[in-house]
Amino acid sequence: MRNGRDEAFTAFMTARYGSLLRTATLLTGGRRSRAEDLAQEALLRTYRAWNRIGRLEAAEAYTRTTMVRLLIKDRHRKWHAEIPAERVPEVLRPGHEDRVTTAVAVREVLRTLPSAQRAVLVLRFYHQLTEREIADVLGCSPGTVKSRAARALAALRDHGFLSASALDPERGFADD
Repeated sequence: MRNGRDEAFTAFMTARYGSLLRTATLLTGGRRSRAEDLAQEALLRTYRAWNRIGRLEAAEAYTRTTMVRLLIKDRHRKWHAEIPAERVPEVLRPGHEDRVTTAVAVREVLRTLPSAQRAVLVLRFYHQLTEREIADVLGCSPGTVKSRAARALAALRDHGFLSASALDPERGFADD
């Protein structure tokens, strides 16, 4: 039984680790080492709950929800560990510099937001979850999701990161 569980989990992790790490990177505001820690802790918890998860399709949602909850739970703790300064050089391709510049800008913008607001934006605009799905992940009401999104988008507009009409929370959540 355990061997089958290990094989199924290993297959899931191999297939989805990149996507989960990208989500963790967005959730942590681009802090790669924190993102790796967050993804690994969530995967450990997913492994422990593997028999309860039931379906392979539910494993990614379970892991993503776990990452968000770990992030929210950890937001009040201060982290005093080292921050690695060494960077792996980027592989240059046509258009690569623009994509890197955009990715760095998005991470910097997300880093300015409180973790709960950042989680709402990542789940909504990166993972395309509905307001109800986000509320379920965060363990809050849909109204709280809307208010966090509105505050986050207002803060981004106030800092000049978004135009007045970009990512309008009313239009963005209208399909929920």
